[in-house]
Amino acid sequence: MPIDTTKLRIDEFPWMSSGDTVYMNAASTGPLPQRSVDAQVDFTRRRATPHLVGFDDQFGALSRCRELVAEMVNASATEIGLAINTGAGLNLAAWGLPLGAGDEVVVPDSEFPANRYPWMAAAEARGFALHIVPLRDGLLDNDALLAALDRPNVKALSVSWVGFSNGAVADLDRLGAACRDRGIYFIVDGIQGLGAFTLDLEKTPVDIFACGAQKWLLGPWGSGFTYVRRDVMASITPQPVSWMAVRGSDDFSKLIDYDLTWRSDARRFEQVTLPYQDFAGMAASLELLREIGPHTVSEHILRCAHALLAGARERGVALVTPLESHAGTASVRPADAKAASARLDAAGVIHSVREGTIRLAPHCYTNDEDITRTLAAL
Repeated sequence: MPIDTTKLRIDEFPWMSSGDTVYMNAASTGPLPQRSVDAQVDFTRRRATPHLVGFDDQFGALSRCRELVAEMVNASATEIGLAINTGAGLNLAAWGLPLGAGDEVVVPDSEFPANRYPWMAAAEARGFALHIVPLRDGLLDNDALLAALDRPNVKALSVSWVGFSNGAVADLDRLGAACRDRGIYFIVDGIQGLGAFTLDLEKTPVDIFACGAQKWLLGPWGSGFTYVRRDVMASITPQPVSWMAVRGSDDFSKLIDYDLTWRSDARRFEQVTLPYQDFAGMAASLELLREIGPHTVSEHILRCAHALLAGARERGVALVTPLESHAGTASVRPADAKAASARLDAAGVIHSVREGTIRLAPHCYTNDEDITRTLAAL
């Protein structure tokens, strides 16, 4: 069933109803649904009198987020550790996986810095090597990544599901299967993919999936999660160590009964204290996506992105994101990107300029009028 964008805007994004702004920037920051704003305000208001915010209020919000994320990606809630950003999961991989001298980690070129700097720093400190796979025609080269896995001593592959500037899509199924066959850890920066795409981690072999919630999941800044596959959890050293990463730490009456035995689930990787109010907002946003239906949301986003790319091509604008393989990001390269950006600004179309491209990113609230207006300004 198609999304009723008019009702959705009235209920959750009332500021869009004025028509002053066309929001095409979910790949940068997703707008907060009204229910998320309400959840954060309510939690913060109660936080003013902290004795009225109980243990169940705080940790219940976290538990609900884990449950909703697990349902969205078809994993166990025990495999979900909450985090304040994508970088937390990528750093966990770079510093916590059993990597050292003689090992090699494969990373594509032109990754978002969150999937490059942690590996660079950890490689220098821990002694493993980085093998950077070049792009092909400016886009991620899935075949070259697969070939790189057969290099000697490769222990891990870390890749963005969707390229931040060009919208190129990594073939997680092929890459994950190849890694699993070779005993190679597969790490995914999922922030530009999840929400625009759906994911089934029972079918797609991923070991660590790091994802902030502030983009396609429409969550607050400072909210997100790291999925860690149960079979590899024991091989990862928590980095850094949180005081609630160990068993028994829920009992605040026995805090100095020190026992460095990790929790049995992915909470061993969480960094407490987490911003409870933001995770209350994240849970509310995930509830909205759940109500609409993740597949329905994805289909709508992909249809809108396809219309933007096809419309741009019809107008003679060069495409960066491939029309035949894209997520929610539609990146194009006008002859004069600066001038095109100025026209979009004048038309009230919120967008991003990344690496010389115009990046457009629709979401569940985008309607046909938004697309028409954006293309006319472009």
